Amino acid sequence: MKRILLLLSMIILSSCASKKFNEKWLQKEAPETFKARFETTKGNFDIVANKEWSPRGVDRLYQLIKNEYYQDVAIYRVVPDFVAQFGIHNDTVINTSWKNNGIKDEPVLIKNDAMTLSFARGGVKTRSNQLFINLKENHRLDKLAYSGVTGFPVVAKVIAGQENVLKFYGGYGDELGFKQDSITNFGNTFLREKYPKVDYILKAYILKK
Repeated sequence: MKRILLLLSMIILSSCASKKFNEKWLQKEAPETFKARFETTKGNFDIVANKEWSPRGVDRLYQLIKNEYYQDVAIYRVVPDFVAQFGIHNDTVINTSWKNNGIKDEPVLIKNDAMTLSFARGGVKTRSNQLFINLKENHRLDKLAYSGVTGFPVVAKVIAGQENVLKFYGGYGDELGFKQDSITNFGNTFLREKYPKVDYILKAYILKK
């Protein structure tokens, strides 16, 4: 009986996961360039992405936005005069599914200027679901080498709403950068209880031409 219940539980979990994530999404290629809007608790900002900058990275960004990944996602790490980072999904199934499908590494082709976006990464093939916005010129990130990778390839640029990006709450500094496990395990409940001033991406979507 226990085996039957365990099997049924696994089937249910598998069914739920398949509705939240589909590996076919990872095969979708982005157009050569596209624009997208991020609606946040501090107002909107728009981006433009170009595949010449990072073909695989731009494909992944397009896949994430197209499949409505960035909904109620915390901008959890805001270090003033450095970066604003986001991408840990409130739903652990969704977060893990994307995180476990990192993309191949690419070289840095354009500089990490102010208001450019790059995927965070901590080693080989770890660019997956987390992005950061450069709040200033961070050219040292172009050549920063560690764990088998060099630099952070830019995938997009903020083209409107820069003033809203600069409003993201940065009072927690880098503190939450060291609490990613807690955010991953307990989601936005943990953040809203312990760090109530964190800003959020409400939704993101592709803009029609």
